[in-house]
Amino acid sequence: MKFVDQAKIKVTSGKGGHGCISFRREAFVPMGGPDGGDGGKGGDVIIRADESLNTLLDCQYQQLYRAKKGADGMGKNKTGRSADDLIINVPPGTQIYDAASAELIADLDESNSSAVVAKGGRGGQGNARFATSRNQAPRKAQPGGPAVELELRLELKLIADVGLVGLPNSGKSTLISCVSNARPKIADYPFTTKVPGLGVVRAADGRDFVMADIPGLIEGAHEGAGMGDLFLRHIERTRILLHLVDPGPLVEPPAIERFRVIMSELDSYSPELSSRQMIVVLTKMDITENRPAAEELSKFIEAQNLPVLRISAISGEGVRELLLQVSKMLKV
Repeated sequence: MKFVDQAKIKVTSGKGGHGCISFRREAFVPMGGPDGGDGGKGGDVIIRADESLNTLLDCQYQQLYRAKKGADGMGKNKTGRSADDLIINVPPGTQIYDAASAELIADLDESNSSAVVAKGGRGGQGNARFATSRNQAPRKAQPGGPAVELELRLELKLIADVGLVGLPNSGKSTLISCVSNARPKIADYPFTTKVPGLGVVRAADGRDFVMADIPGLIEGAHEGAGMGDLFLRHIERTRILLHLVDPGPLVEPPAIERFRVIMSELDSYSPELSSRQMIVVLTKMDITENRPAAEELSKFIEAQNLPVLRISAISGEGVRELLLQVSKMLKV
C-alpha cells in the first residue's frame, strides 16, 4: 500500500431542514391552529482516528466530503428527520489544519479520538413554535441553518515510542527487521527505505514498544535535501531517538562527521529534537575493521554526554542490551 502522510480535503456539513408552515385541516375543527413541525438537523462532518489505518491514502483519492441535509418539517407537528453524521476515518496521529488560516483544529493522537470539523445546520422551527396569545395563526417558519464548508489540510505524524535516525545505509532497516514484525526493504545502496515504517518490539523484560524507521537523512535535509525533510515530522512524537552510526573507516565522510551531520539536521529542524533522550548506536560490529574505529568514535560521543552502545543486527551482538536499555528509559 502506498504511504501517504499529507492530504487536502474539502468538507461540507449538511444544511438544516426548513421549518414548516401548516394549519390543522380537520372536519369539525374550525380553528385548528398552526401545526407546522421543525426541520431536522444537518449532518456533522466528523474526523475519527481508526487504528486499522496507517496512511492518508483514502483522503488523497477522495477529496470532497459532503454530509446530507436535514429533512424539512411537515404538518401535524412532524419534525423532519436529522441527517446522519459523515465520519471520515484517518490514522491515529493525524493533525487537522484549516488550510486557509493554517490553524490547528485537532490533533488525533489517540485511537478512536475524534473531532467535529464542520457542524451541521440546525433545523428551522415550524410555525407552531411561533404561536402566541396575540398571534394564534402565525404564517412564518424558520429556515434551516446553513452548511459549513471548509478546506482542510491533514498531516500524519506517526505515533511511536522510539525513532531510528541516521544517514542512509547506517543499518536502521536491518535493525528494525531483526527486532520487530516490520519487513522493510534492505539493500546495499542508499535510500532503500523510502517511507517510514513501524514495528512492534518486545524487550527481554517483556515490555512492548513501537519503533519507527525513518528514511535516511543527509546534510541539508531540513532544507529539503534528499527525502528526510518529508519524514522528520514522524519522529516529533517519539520519546527516544536511536541515532545509528556506521563507524566503518572506509566510508566517507569520516564517522565523527557522519555523527555531526545528523545532530546538526535534528537541531536545525527542531532544537527540541536534538536534546531529546538519545542513544547513539554504533552498528555493523560484525565487520572486523569497524571495531577499532568504533572505539575512537565512542570516546568522542561519550564526551558529548551521550550514551553509546555497539551492536550487530546481523549477529545479534548487543541487540538484547540495547532493547533492555530502551525499555528501561521508557519506564521513567
